[in-house]
Amino acid sequence: MALAELWAIDMLIAAFAGGAFGAALGALPAFVFTGFMVIAGEAAAIANADAGSITGSVAFGAPFSPAISFAGGAAAAAYAAKRGYMQSGFDYHNAKDITFALGTKPDVLAVGGAFGILGYWLTVLSATFALPYDSIAMGVVLSALLHRVAFGYPIIGTVHGDGILDMTPFEREEMRPAGGGTVTEGGQTPTDGGAVNRLAVEPWLPQQYEWGNVAVISLVAGLMGGYIAMATGSAFLAFGISAASLLFLNLGVERFPVTHHMTITGSAAALGVSGGGEGSLLVALLAAGAIGTISGLFGELFQRVFYAHGDTHWDPPAAAIVFGSFLVFVLYAVGIFPSASYVPTLGL
Repeated sequence: MALAELWAIDMLIAAFAGGAFGAALGALPAFVFTGFMVIAGEAAAIANADAGSITGSVAFGAPFSPAISFAGGAAAAAYAAKRGYMQSGFDYHNAKDITFALGTKPDVLAVGGAFGILGYWLTVLSATFALPYDSIAMGVVLSALLHRVAFGYPIIGTVHGDGILDMTPFEREEMRPAGGGTVTEGGQTPTDGGAVNRLAVEPWLPQQYEWGNVAVISLVAGLMGGYIAMATGSAFLAFGISAASLLFLNLGVERFPVTHHMTITGSAAALGVSGGGEGSLLVALLAAGAIGTISGLFGELFQRVFYAHGDTHWDPPAAAIVFGSFLVFVLYAVGIFPSASYVPTLGL
């Protein structure tokens, strides 16, 4: 990519549409479609190398790139909650409800579209300079920071309990006044998003936040991602499977795990350590398990700092993918991995 692409009118229009569509569907449903498109694209590429780039142009392009559609949906939820549009019944602040379809309100769709363009710009900038991390995941991370700033939400929020990493207030079901302030006569506060009382600490996934449990599912998902990458040569197929599986989470299946940040980093590690899939499967699996586990644990650390005390969705998996992909680059740069898989390498 080149910097001139920042102002390509056709791509700006497409990115606006992708972000607005993500707002209409809701961030998580839009991301599920990303998963379906990745599966379709990688299956087509495996079957026929000349099939075209469904993955690059659709799944990771303007229609469903997480930096565009998911991030646009998350920003639109932050805006809609601030305006009092969302009464989703979500247990946390409504701005965190990324499962909620925001429908057809023009101003909400405009916000989604604007942040779709922002996500496109962030991705182009990272890719243009070949910065050594997953550029789409970084777009998701930075977009969430910017929507908190743009709509007046705190960057971290009020910390409760014994430090920022403490989840025990959630386990004790401790509550805080909505918005961290005084409840108004109407039973709401201006930035509450519809909830009157909230938990003091709101873990991103109530079923997936204990360190030991996160480590185990991260190891398993990393191994799975590594095996699929070695079997198919695809760094993204396991990610697509994990992303598409979140349909069940969106439908309310209890205790459903979120694993896409573990499978994609595991896949990248397997292909990196094996030089693109040519080396030992055992070594590839060991690397995939290690990097998947580290990435999953980093995601948990990120959620404890930037999600659990805040008011909007700041995506822990995206942060974990940035960290895990950068770690793959570092291992390549120091000569441990012969390849960096799909991660840009600053021209090294």
